[in-house]
Amino acid sequence: MTDLDLFDREIDRSGTFSTKYDARQAVFGHADVMPLWVADMDFAAPVAVTDALRARAAHPIYGYTQAPDSAYAALINWLKQRHGWEVAREWIVFCPGVVPSLVTSILTLTEADAHVIVQPPVYFPFFSAVTKTGRRLLENPLRKNNLSYHIDFEALSAQAKSAQMLLFCSPHNPVGRVWQKPELLDLLAVCEQRGLIIVCDEIHADLVYPEHDHQILGALADNPQQIITAVAPSKTFNIPGLNLSALIVPNPEYRDAITSYLNKLHISVTNPFSLVAFEAAYQHGSSWLDSLMVYLAHSRDMVQCFLSEYLPEIRLIPPQGTYLLWLDCCALGMNDDALHHFFVFEVGIGLSPGILFGAQGSGYMRMNLAAPRHKIRQALDNMFGAVRRHQQGRI
Repeated sequence: MTDLDLFDREIDRSGTFSTKYDARQAVFGHADVMPLWVADMDFAAPVAVTDALRARAAHPIYGYTQAPDSAYAALINWLKQRHGWEVAREWIVFCPGVVPSLVTSILTLTEADAHVIVQPPVYFPFFSAVTKTGRRLLENPLRKNNLSYHIDFEALSAQAKSAQMLLFCSPHNPVGRVWQKPELLDLLAVCEQRGLIIVCDEIHADLVYPEHDHQILGALADNPQQIITAVAPSKTFNIPGLNLSALIVPNPEYRDAITSYLNKLHISVTNPFSLVAFEAAYQHGSSWLDSLMVYLAHSRDMVQCFLSEYLPEIRLIPPQGTYLLWLDCCALGMNDDALHHFFVFEVGIGLSPGILFGAQGSGYMRMNLAAPRHKIRQALDNMFGAVRRHQQGRI
């Protein structure tokens, strides 16, 4: 069996208390819908991760656990080898997931009534991270040009005058953009001129298709003191339930503020299993990731060809990174509630409604591509049949 064959293997996840599967009735009102929504993969994690977890589980005491030097080294080496970014150990702050780290950064580094900028359509916890911390939301919508999205720098520059922080998503979820170096340099220039703190969510940084190149924002900055970078092995190696991420914080004042806040909450950031999985993934997961991206690229191309040939009413925004597909369903002529109902009860697949990602997502759906390819093909066949029945007035 080759590495690619491993991704074709279907693994029964029902009964594992999986949010993706066991919450289907609660989320969709339909327990049998094919779940292609929440961002975790239906692929087994790298064998090295499973082996490391088994070895740790063999020791029968699971007490409070501190991060070993080897965990720091694994992340530092990964960022250097994979992304060419030299990170100092003291810059690293372990956190219980990327979203909690975004919230912590907002609470500790902005004033109570500060404006925080987000760029919709965007991962929807960005909105609540701002509003639920009592900050004021400023939207800098991405500009859509045909089948691609771009940053509106003119609007961003104007908004930055009254803001303290930008939450930046790179690669971008849900539209799949891998930002190019000139765009990132322009972003840095605007934020440096305005004194804006950038919290950059790079959780999808490793999930970039072979024809594209991801640039880590913090690595491009001449002075990275205003940049906080969130990274994690969770999406890359399919271990999101272990809830361990890291913030890269070059600014010692920012770092101290974030660490003090986490300590004040008495949050146990690490646990015996999250740490060994984190280390094993970054130490031994490189070839697995390379195979994954080849597999996902083939699946992406299959979706693109199918929609272009058989279902032009649904347009794929070609993803450059992430395993999430942004589907333009506007031509179906449904409002968002009807569109959601259509996919669940007529197509039989559970997707994330685009409207969750901001008003700019109206008429769109987000689809998780990270499943065995035969399941993705089945989803496409279901879409084709349902759309044709709809057009013939039988729905």
